[in-house]
Amino acid sequence: MTLDWSIMRKTILVVGHGMVGHRLLELLAERGATKDWRIVVLAAENRPAYNRVQLSSYFTGNTAEDLTLAPDSFFAEHGIELHLGQAAVALDREAQTVTTASGQVFAFDVLVLATGSYAFVPPIPGNDAEGCFVYRTIDDLQAISNYAAGSRVGAVLGGGLLGLEAANALLNLGLSTHVVEHNPHLMARQIDGGGGDILRRLIEGLDVSVHTGKRTTHVETDESGRVVRMVFGDGSTLDVDMVVFSAGIRANDQLARAGGLEVGERGGIVVDESCLTSDPNIYAIGECALAWGQTYGLVAPGYNMAEVAADRILGGMPSFTPPDMSTKLKLLNVAVASFGDPFAVGAQKVVYSDSTTGVYKMLALSPDGVLLGGVLIGDASAYTLLHALVGQPLPGPEQYLLPESEGGAAAAGPDALPDSATICTCNNVTKGAICKAIGDGAHDVPAIKKCTKAGTGCGSCIKTLSNLLPTELGKIGIAAQPPWLKSVCEHFDYSRKALLDIIMVEEISSFEELIAKHGRGQGCAECKPVVASILASLDSSRHILEGTRAGQQATNERRLANKQKGGTYSVVPDIPGGVVTDVQLMAIAETARDFKLELKITSGQRIDLLGARLEQLPAIWRRMRDVGLKSGQAYGKSMRTVTTCLGTDWCRYGVQDSTSMGIRLVDRYRGLRSPHKVKAGVSGCNRNCGVAHDKDFGVVATKEGWNLYVGGNGGDTPRLGVLFASDLKDEELVRTIDRFLMFYIRLADKLERTAPWIERLDGGLDYLRAVIMEDRMGICDELDRQMAAHVEGYVDEWELALNTPEILEQFVAFVNDQDAVDPDIQFETVEGRRRPVLLSPDLKVVSSIGSEWTGVCPFDQLVVGRGVPVIVEGVQLALFLDAEGRLYAVSNHDPFSRNNDMAGGITGTRDGVPTVTAPMYGQVFSLETGVWLDDDNPENPAKKLATYAIRVSDGVVQVAEPSTEMAHV
Repeated sequence: MTLDWSIMRKTILVVGHGMVGHRLLELLAERGATKDWRIVVLAAENRPAYNRVQLSSYFTGNTAEDLTLAPDSFFAEHGIELHLGQAAVALDREAQTVTTASGQVFAFDVLVLATGSYAFVPPIPGNDAEGCFVYRTIDDLQAISNYAAGSRVGAVLGGGLLGLEAANALLNLGLSTHVVEHNPHLMARQIDGGGGDILRRLIEGLDVSVHTGKRTTHVETDESGRVVRMVFGDGSTLDVDMVVFSAGIRANDQLARAGGLEVGERGGIVVDESCLTSDPNIYAIGECALAWGQTYGLVAPGYNMAEVAADRILGGMPSFTPPDMSTKLKLLNVAVASFGDPFAVGAQKVVYSDSTTGVYKMLALSPDGVLLGGVLIGDASAYTLLHALVGQPLPGPEQYLLPESEGGAAAAGPDALPDSATICTCNNVTKGAICKAIGDGAHDVPAIKKCTKAGTGCGSCIKTLSNLLPTELGKIGIAAQPPWLKSVCEHFDYSRKALLDIIMVEEISSFEELIAKHGRGQGCAECKPVVASILASLDSSRHILEGTRAGQQATNERRLANKQKGGTYSVVPDIPGGVVTDVQLMAIAETARDFKLELKITSGQRIDLLGARLEQLPAIWRRMRDVGLKSGQAYGKSMRTVTTCLGTDWCRYGVQDSTSMGIRLVDRYRGLRSPHKVKAGVSGCNRNCGVAHDKDFGVVATKEGWNLYVGGNGGDTPRLGVLFASDLKDEELVRTIDRFLMFYIRLADKLERTAPWIERLDGGLDYLRAVIMEDRMGICDELDRQMAAHVEGYVDEWELALNTPEILEQFVAFVNDQDAVDPDIQFETVEGRRRPVLLSPDLKVVSSIGSEWTGVCPFDQLVVGRGVPVIVEGVQLALFLDAEGRLYAVSNHDPFSRNNDMAGGITGTRDGVPTVTAPMYGQVFSLETGVWLDDDNPENPAKKLATYAIRVSDGVVQVAEPSTEMAHV
């Protein structure tokens, strides 16, 4: 006779599969409970647990799948039974069963109630009208999104944490948005009145109308029953199309009540320090539980309860102690933090308030100077440090509130924190635990997240994790930081990887914002292209030449073309799979004829048009666009080419359609910015005519599918790709490449190719396989989402430039004479081929423009960090406006490349000296004196830029020959 082991095992029944319920399952699985227990889960929703903390990201591109906390494999791997859409409605404690709405009955030996909470809707007339919603689940968000499509004005009733999240959602949906709060100020449970005033000002600056001290009496509807108006106790009204109720939450304790469990007077299932209810076989955790006289709406206390319950079930004796309710988050892109007890009775307050910058900071101190708590609005950089200091004497508290520029200590790094300091409040992870993980081998942020759970909740602690790494690695003998951890330049104390983490976590959208928050000076040609590339890789929908971004691009990206000798450019349209039509070929040939360009077939199955002038580029792109040809990205640190063979279309040996696969990969990864250029190849059989083995990734067909090779590069240290996975089906192949590229983009150092990046990975290919094929770090969903966002958002850069006047204005030889061409660009014919003529190094290209002020262009044509070329009396100048409002004028002639394009250089500072970096070969010149800063003879005229006086008069930029009376303005 065969025994049914599942019947013999005792059953843990978990009712509720939200964040806390799922955390319990993870803990039970980690502790090996599935060997001795049968674990059954009842989920009221029709989808598994998802991240409610980041619910609002649903309106900014995240899908329900992106928010899901566990893949299907989790339940199969651990033998956990998940029943979706099974809301529990009855509890029989004597029979130890739970009955669902569908009539199914589930028995238990131990029951864990993780039923969470529900949105509180004030009992006012009209609260159930068409157009009224709550903000609680993904289904709620989908309903809000659908209804908003036909609405203009939306209001949120409730100005707390969830209310402001809901307001942000309505704003993202394009509605005119209002927040209605009955308290005198926003977030009354977390911050004081002063902080509420600053928060209100910041939020109103984002075009959200705030109405505080308003008691809503009812919601009016039209004849069809749709919402049209909110009515307040003072008689005033607000016309709206939809209302979102976010006035708080209530413990979902109905099942416990029905089963006769003890509940609190105002709701919540009463539990003791072990999270046990009044029944010794039933636990309650999360928002449904009433512990120490209150319920808790944050995820961190819920996770703590889950840990206590898991250990108690398995025989441990931990206790749930009153949790820390400190929190740090961003609401409507405004940093808000509250820690300790900011409302402590009898506390003395120290306040810093700057209404011009929208910053408010308050510390609550005991009479003897012990820090009790505080509030931070607008600037929460000191949160981690101050949170760790709660309960300790705080001498000189004002230094923790002042900006760093005014001598404040608020920006003190994590090194100043004690090991007991909680770094990740969501998962209650201390600095000591993180440091131990680093010492045990977690040498990057993803590894720390994997083994400690830090950074897997709201994500606000990831910056601190990045800051901890260098110091802690040094303590364990890795004193010399590897290149991928070194700062990118003198303007940042962070590596490329750390900068990417900061940009992602803080949702930074510009170089200016990043350097203002985390850097110093004005940047340089080292950090600006790195940041520009990161921003482009995270948001492909914005053009790289938009606004000030243009001045931060590397040389070729700046012109959307490859810079060549003699001041010319080459244009490479994309020919996916090498497949081109006769019309397209004729257009390429006619363009070459009309613009006098030389043609060359490239090694990447494309055609290069050589010898174009800057001002000709848009016209050439237009010709390509008109016949369906797009940018080949030959100029970018991005996905370049995918070479292919004939495959099954024509070749008698082909076993897979390599041409179609190559075209698919080109279309998918076009414009994907990366630390270095990426090349690929696809071969239709093992004869490898697609030359796939020496590419960053290569695909070779097999009878069963595709073999994937990674890490092949050319250059001065050639490497062949290594077999990574075999016999992949089409979708599996594409998904694996997606994750490989996104993981490379996230971890690689600046200008690091895939081959050396893979070689330095701790664990090499085995580690890479574990991450992107087995999802050992739990980040594959995030990598998939990022790639999907790129594919959906990217628009051909040539096409977008042609449709954007601001960008087209950058493609002229001189802004003050847009019909002129650079007279120094010349060509000669050698053996029947057209060649650029370089200017002689002895040719004097800089001459006098006279001592009289000459107007050259309106001041509003200057953009911070982006050079502007002008011509005065035949002399070419490059004008610059820096971030501090200073103007500079230098010769446009680069003495090294002998091209006229210093205006295309990247500006910045070196040791405080304003600089411009030549676009061709990277020499750095002083904008003030024109000297080459790396020259042993700084007065060498052959390596020096001429400088000119410059000023603004009546809105017009004027230049003149410099003299003792005329200095740079």
